[in-house]
Amino acid sequence: MRKNTYLIFVLSVLTLSSCFYRGNHKPLIGGIREYREVRLPADDYSSTPSTPGIPSTSSNPSTPTTQHSTPSNPSPSTLELPGPMSGVSEQILYRTGYVTSYNKDHRIPNWTAWHLTADHTTGPYKRKGVSYREDEDVPAPRATTFDYQQSGYDRGHMCPSGDNKWDPQAQQDCFLLTNMCPQNHNLNGGDWNELEMKCRKWAERYGDLYIVCGPILYRQKHKTIGRARIVVPEAFFKVVLRMSPEPAAIGFIYKNEDGNRPMGDYTNTIRQVERITGIDFFPQLPDDIEELVENQASLDDWR
Repeated sequence: MRKNTYLIFVLSVLTLSSCFYRGNHKPLIGGIREYREVRLPADDYSSTPSTPGIPSTSSNPSTPTTQHSTPSNPSPSTLELPGPMSGVSEQILYRTGYVTSYNKDHRIPNWTAWHLTADHTTGPYKRKGVSYREDEDVPAPRATTFDYQQSGYDRGHMCPSGDNKWDPQAQQDCFLLTNMCPQNHNLNGGDWNELEMKCRKWAERYGDLYIVCGPILYRQKHKTIGRARIVVPEAFFKVVLRMSPEPAAIGFIYKNEDGNRPMGDYTNTIRQVERITGIDFFPQLPDDIEELVENQASLDDWR
């Protein structure tokens, strides 16, 4: 009898705890509530270099050092760069128009970040004639164009072609497969594309934006495509920061599936996206501004 009484007590506590959690957290898109990626040992990743163009060093000789390509027109600001990740494979690649944290175990980025200015929202260097290509700066096995053929998934840009028409090398760089994730065709050409176009309008309106986007892996096991076994994300995130006319930030989460929904249905705070991904966004912001912008998200502030 005493055992039964104790069991009933424990079950009651667990039920109350579950109710409290649901009552104090906004449901995220598709019911995603926490980041469940299987982490690698802490010594199996490369940290972010402190200065763009300067590779980091590693005390573990078996761990590849962070590789990079020096931009021909580097951004003077690194406000868009997330904090170093812990316990995941991370190789930082610097490109003309963006920076990406590449995961050699998944063959996709952990994140891609860029500074989108009003001047970069248009230009003469369009995607016509530019080919997708293998990125030889990362170790094999790596994604090739053959991996995507007949896979049922698009080569989904993280930093989009439309944000790189301002420079010929930037346009070329954004077609490297290290800037791609397997993405649902309807999402890639639909709601995700609408967000990309909206960001360009926001950059024109506010002068510039700091953007980070990437995959979300919330299952224990992930679907893969191709001989390289490229991981197919279950969802994608994008976070956007502006500093004028006043600091504001907004986050989005899209499941990697068909859908046609209002942008507000995908909206989340930066803090919620951080909880899902385990990534520290905009760590260079002053603490008071970071606290303010990361806990608020309203499309009304971005009209």
